[in-house]
Amino acid sequence: MLFQLKKRSRTIPSSEITPEHIYLSRRQFMAGAAVLTASTALAACAAPSTEVVETAVPPTLAPGAPTAAPPQSQATADELGAPLTDYDTITTYNNYYEFSIDKGEVAPLAQGFRTNPWQIEVGGMVNKPGIYDMDDLRGKFDQEERIYRLRCVEAWSMVIPWNGFSLAKLLAEVEPTAEARYVRFETLLDPEQMPGQKSRWYSWPYVEGLRLDEAMHDLTLLATGLYGRDLAPQNGAPIRLVVPWKYGFKSIKSIVKIELTNVMPTSLWMDAAPNEYGFYANVNPEVSHPRWSQSTERRIGEFSRRETLKFNGYEEEVAHLYADMDLRKHF
Repeated sequence: MLFQLKKRSRTIPSSEITPEHIYLSRRQFMAGAAVLTASTALAACAAPSTEVVETAVPPTLAPGAPTAAPPQSQATADELGAPLTDYDTITTYNNYYEFSIDKGEVAPLAQGFRTNPWQIEVGGMVNKPGIYDMDDLRGKFDQEERIYRLRCVEAWSMVIPWNGFSLAKLLAEVEPTAEARYVRFETLLDPEQMPGQKSRWYSWPYVEGLRLDEAMHDLTLLATGLYGRDLAPQNGAPIRLVVPWKYGFKSIKSIVKIELTNVMPTSLWMDAAPNEYGFYANVNPEVSHPRWSQSTERRIGEFSRRETLKFNGYEEEVAHLYADMDLRKHF
């Protein structure tokens, strides 16, 4: 089943090509904090190169393995008319610090990552806590395709055809109590499989959180695949969060635990740089990162820049969630 947002007539203008920002890892930030300039940054995802290298063999296949069926999508563009980012780019241009801070290293390092068996514990302030096997989740909730834009905090973006189901369906299954206000998510902690977790510069495991009403919004997706295939390890297999109106680092990967709570979760990036990465992380061209503008973005595969859309283009669907909030204060 294809989930399709109502198409809007709004066009997306482009701007002139501008130089890419240069970013530093957490280690570099800690070592040189006193002398940082506008050209250096700690960031939730590494900066894009000026060229995207595509591979002839999908990264889910070992070299020399038989060729699999080509990836499939029921659509060719998002509701704004933007074409889908190709499968090879999505699966080779990856932010996943649990494996590496270098995008190009993630896919090779993630090969062989074990995703079966896999269980997710759902508990906290719920009436019906449970432990769910991935096969159970796939069978219990119908999988649908959703074409979403992905906007990185560093001002690059993609258009991805995800497969999965609304997080709201799983939350309804466990019945949140009246006291629950937030949903906390946790990634697998396994430094042997995820060598990036051996770094001492981050508070592992990766943790993210949403307000309960954000989590219950129908756009909030638990993704189990893309382009009609199961998620590749480098894309967050076997299950990840996708919140399309927020910057990409909110979409936590390889989830093993979901907890409902009345306390706002402190995410990994809030812990690492609280003045730069707030709890909400809504895409907002009017609120710059402390060291670069968010007013434009570069779509991967394109060379010109385009205007950033408020809430990543999902303003009509989600703006009411923040109607009484100061979005500069609650960034």
